[in-house]
Amino acid sequence: MERMSESAQQSEFSPFEDTLKGKFLTFLVEKEHYGIPIQYVKEIVGLHKITEVPEMPEYIKGIINLRGRIIPIMDVRLRFKKSYRDYNDRTCIIVIEIEDLCVGLIVDSVSEVLWIADEDIVPPPDLKTGGTKYVMGVGKANGGAKLLLDCNKLLNEHELEQLHNL
Repeated sequence: MERMSESAQQSEFSPFEDTLKGKFLTFLVEKEHYGIPIQYVKEIVGLHKITEVPEMPEYIKGIINLRGRIIPIMDVRLRFKKSYRDYNDRTCIIVIEIEDLCVGLIVDSVSEVLWIADEDIVPPPDLKTGGTKYVMGVGKANGGAKLLLDCNKLLNEHELEQLHNL
C-alpha cells in the first residue's frame, strides 16, 4: 500500500479548512455588530426554556436541554455589561464550541455569514477600558465595522471549569 506524502495528506484536508478561513457569523447586540469565526459555530437555535443554575455569574442565564444535550447559556448583552433587554422573536442562541464545551450565546439577532479578508481585519483599538479584551480584531465589511470576537476569551478558565461541571 502506497503511503501519501505529508504534504499530500495536508492538502487533502486544506480545502475544508480553506472554506472556513475568513468566514464570520455576524450578529447584533444592542447597536453593535459582532462577528465570530464560523468554525466555532455549531448551530443557531431559537430561544428555549432556560433552567437557572444557582451561584452562576449574572450573564450565565442557566442551561437548556438541546436534543438531550445540556448546554450552558450566556447572555452576551450582560457579558458585555450592556443593559438587559427582554427577549423577542429575533433573539436567538448561537451554539459555539469552546475547548470541547458547547455554550449557547444569547444575541439580539443574527445577521449573516461574511467573508472578511485578512487585510480587512485590523487590531482592536487599545482603549484601556478592558471592553476590548474579548475582541481579536475589527473587520471592515459592507462599509462598516464588525467587532470580531475571540471565542476563547469569552469565558476564563474558572468559568469554563464551572460550566464543565454542570
